[in-house]
Amino acid sequence: MIVTLTPNPSIDRAVFIDVLRHGEVHRATGSQLDPGGKGVNVSRALAAQGAATTAVLPIGGPEGHLLEDLLDTAGVGHASVLVRGTVRMNISVLEPDGTTTKLNEPGPDLATAEVEALLETTLERSVGADWVVGCGSLPPGAPTDLYAVLVARVRGRGGRVAIDSSGAPFAAAVAAKPHLIKP
Repeated sequence: MIVTLTPNPSIDRAVFIDVLRHGEVHRATGSQLDPGGKGVNVSRALAAQGAATTAVLPIGGPEGHLLEDLLDTAGVGHASVLVRGTVRMNISVLEPDGTTTKLNEPGPDLATAEVEALLETTLERSVGADWVVGCGSLPPGAPTDLYAVLVARVRGRGGRVAIDSSGAPFAAAVAAKPHLIKP
């Protein structure tokens, strides 16, 4: 079992167009919705290969319910923590030549109690797990040391932990000595 923590999940909407012209109205040739966020993507890949995984993530607003539905459809087990804010929507505009333009929302502003609930849910789900993986950017309101706290708590219980992040959250996590990093 691999448990992933994604503090800033998303719904990823890909919109396909012929060519992007600044300031003009475009008619999409197609679109696609997928559950997103680095940890969610790890769990999606694991589930697609038949591996046991649980994605721990904050869920809020109508987008949160849609994200849960998308995870269910993809066969990804998840443990949702209800938050006041709304799950972010990331939009990718894709052109036939491979050009991609991305618009990423910031995510919900997490309260201290919501961050603690994410950590506790991750620890509860990680009992007997092979790995705990903390991935991605942090949403507004999340402390910079969120991944460092995760590393300390998982290691304190004898578990193995991997971190995939960047910037100050990554540096803080590295100082806590995870078993594996992906900078």
